[in-house]
Amino acid sequence: MSQTAESLRQGFIRYFQGHEHHAVPSAPLIPQADPTILFTNAGMNQFKRVFLGEEKRPYKRAVTAQKCLRAGGKHNDLENVGYTRRHHTFFEMLGNFSFGDYFKSDAIFYGWDYLTRTVGLPKDRLWITVFRDDDEAFKLWEKIGVPVSRIVRCDEKDNFWQMADTGPCGPCSEIHYDQGPSVPGDATPNGEGDRVIEIWNLVFMQFERDAKGTLNPLPKPSIDTGMGLERLAAVAQGVHSNYDSDLFKPLLAAIGMRAGRRYGEQDIADRSMRVIADHLRAITFMITDGILPSNEGRGYVLRRILRRAARHGRLLGVSESFMGGLTGAVVEQMGKAYPELRQAAATVAEVTQGEEERFIATLDQGLPILNDMVAKARSSSHKVLAGDQAFKLYDTYGFPMDLIAEACREQGMAVDEAGFQRALDEQRERARKATAFEVAAAKPGVVEVAKTVRAPKFVGYDQLDAEAVVQAMLKGDRVVREAAEGDEIELVLDVTPFYAEGGGQAGDQGVLTGPEGRIDIKDTTRPAPTVVVHKGRVAVGRIGTGETVRASVNATTRHDAARNHTATHLVHAALRELLGPHVKQYGSLVAPNRLRFDFAHFRPLSSRDTDDIESLVNEQIRKNQAVRTDVMGVQEAVAAGALAFFGDKYGDQVRVVSVDTFSRELCGGTHCRQTGEIGVFRLVSETGVAAGVRRIECVTGSGAFMQIKQLEHEVKELSELLKVAPSELVAKTKRLLSQLKDKERELEQVKLKLASGAKDEATVRTVKGIQVHAQRVDGMEGGELRTLADEIRDKLKSGVVALGGVKDDKVSLLVVVTKDLTGQLKAGELIKDMAAAVGGTGGGRPEMAQAGGKNPEGLAMALEKIFALVEQSTGK
Repeated sequence: MSQTAESLRQGFIRYFQGHEHHAVPSAPLIPQADPTILFTNAGMNQFKRVFLGEEKRPYKRAVTAQKCLRAGGKHNDLENVGYTRRHHTFFEMLGNFSFGDYFKSDAIFYGWDYLTRTVGLPKDRLWITVFRDDDEAFKLWEKIGVPVSRIVRCDEKDNFWQMADTGPCGPCSEIHYDQGPSVPGDATPNGEGDRVIEIWNLVFMQFERDAKGTLNPLPKPSIDTGMGLERLAAVAQGVHSNYDSDLFKPLLAAIGMRAGRRYGEQDIADRSMRVIADHLRAITFMITDGILPSNEGRGYVLRRILRRAARHGRLLGVSESFMGGLTGAVVEQMGKAYPELRQAAATVAEVTQGEEERFIATLDQGLPILNDMVAKARSSSHKVLAGDQAFKLYDTYGFPMDLIAEACREQGMAVDEAGFQRALDEQRERARKATAFEVAAAKPGVVEVAKTVRAPKFVGYDQLDAEAVVQAMLKGDRVVREAAEGDEIELVLDVTPFYAEGGGQAGDQGVLTGPEGRIDIKDTTRPAPTVVVHKGRVAVGRIGTGETVRASVNATTRHDAARNHTATHLVHAALRELLGPHVKQYGSLVAPNRLRFDFAHFRPLSSRDTDDIESLVNEQIRKNQAVRTDVMGVQEAVAAGALAFFGDKYGDQVRVVSVDTFSRELCGGTHCRQTGEIGVFRLVSETGVAAGVRRIECVTGSGAFMQIKQLEHEVKELSELLKVAPSELVAKTKRLLSQLKDKERELEQVKLKLASGAKDEATVRTVKGIQVHAQRVDGMEGGELRTLADEIRDKLKSGVVALGGVKDDKVSLLVVVTKDLTGQLKAGELIKDMAAAVGGTGGGRPEMAQAGGKNPEGLAMALEKIFALVEQSTGK
């Protein structure tokens, strides 16, 4: 019966292919075009619209091995991982599906036949559960040969399945496996312990639950099944823990080698090793699918998982970063089934190591404080850590709440989570009041217009000129029937060639010409889903509702925006090709004169990166590829490789913009017909806008030409200033910089000679047998003061040096104590009192300290103080 996980995965697909099922590749962990769930958490996610009757596929039967994650939202197993032998964040779900084709009878036959004949599980170890009212399923199991005594009826909690609070759902039948009396637990399904465990869930998809909780029949009853490969592998290999299967053994061995441990020897260490093994798989797959650590959404879940694993590394005695190197073990094991892991391996390792190193710094600060808090609470016979203390750790040191709770749990303590939440809510309320920003509601006039007019017909993809009727007009917040020359107004048309601002693209500009007037349109927006307003000024005459106008888009600004929008798609594709598939769009601005693109990436771009991006985009422009637009179903588009913007809600039909095989995105904006129309592309700047988010700004076409001309002008001007040919500018500049550095060094040496020789400015006294040298040296900065102090200290051999100077109205102080005197004199303590005299603060090591101040008049007093301070300190 024993089979490898790899053979089980492949065998499952082959079995159902043999029963006319279409093998569908795994969807990404990020649900595409479905904002209702955080992660793909079941095999049926990618077929949701098919189950709802909103989309058709060329097949009615499907089989998948789907990568899934349950670490956020309703389905969240994160806290249980490591503490049980069967919970995971990342897992693979094997599933077969019927879209209105076969139903309960065939689903039950396939489930029983596959497990008993293909896998070879003993029939007398299998149990079946059905929904309490599902007599049909009960009889089908009895008919197939399952004894009535091993078929159990259960209620909604165990045998009615739904993906989320809303969406497809239905009664289900579960197949359970009895691991035998050697495993603690009840001998029947859904009992205590792990003796009888669920291995396969057959969902009879009959309903859709709406927001009110009502169950509505689906167009055609369908089948959705799910079986965790990890649990199946454990059962098929005759082990009682998923972590003892061949899916985890290599990982646990690699972790053990790194930590100097052997799995199975010590319970607490085993738990940490299970956490790390599970989380390594989740981390590797999440980063491969384009998720980067951040403080919100999916990125925050990744950060929590990664940091939880890092803390368990500490518990195993690994104090430095280690997980980046171990992600390679996941790639090695899973790369055959999921080739995308191999492509992203270097990125996964780099991101993991960087995040872990940042967290180590957090742990070094926070763990001692947490342990001290716990110790004090226990010494006071408290078993709960106060919520405000937990919040201090979270707020001041960035210590995640789940790690605080877990660390306390390991020491027999609980956390006052309600108190923590109160402190968090209070902080958020303070922040909200401090910012005082409010979301602007739609203007009353817009609301009124939305109730009375239909959404306009947009014809701007194919033409820039159209005849239209004015449906409504707004002047300020009021709906008006006419407007006169000079009025600022917003017009709503029944047909428009004007593109309304959306998807990052700026709204069109142009002219509306009526029978008695002309309106110059400066912007086009969509303030409500069904309302498009053309904002402008009546330049000549008057305009009234019900009048027919000629709507003409400014061709120059439209074509410039189209160039930048198509270039944005090329940039996105180039970034993903050159930097990795983790790159995803975080925001964009497409204007006629420039484009801005924000994207996920974990480090600044190098000059080589920007050169490569610019070269690749220009290569696509020179190829003059056709920019193709197709309208299709959203899942069909995603299956064809189109990039969807996760979190966006799409309709039944979507617009897909493609540039050969280089770029394919869901997009409603306007574009060039050929990439050659862009002309030329220039990447102007690259900056960071947030942790893990980079921004590039670019120009194309005439904007790029103007930028090139500006650079040429500046080069020419520099050539004239330096009196060399443009080709010699770099060499001449290098020579000048070298000469400047030489002069700066000479100047520094002159200053030092003058300062060291300025005996009249220096005061040298012996205080209780200690030589004390105080000197004012204006015009010198920190590095120069240190150099001078070193010279004086070396001459003194033993003593104290105090230097001070003023430059640009700022005071600098420096105190040096020779090593033989640091037992009784501390430079850091001496300089604090001196700094007060110049209105500043300072500090440092026992042998050297620095300070700054804003009161030059107090410098003489500060230097004089050193003598009294030395006397006081040596007299203690």
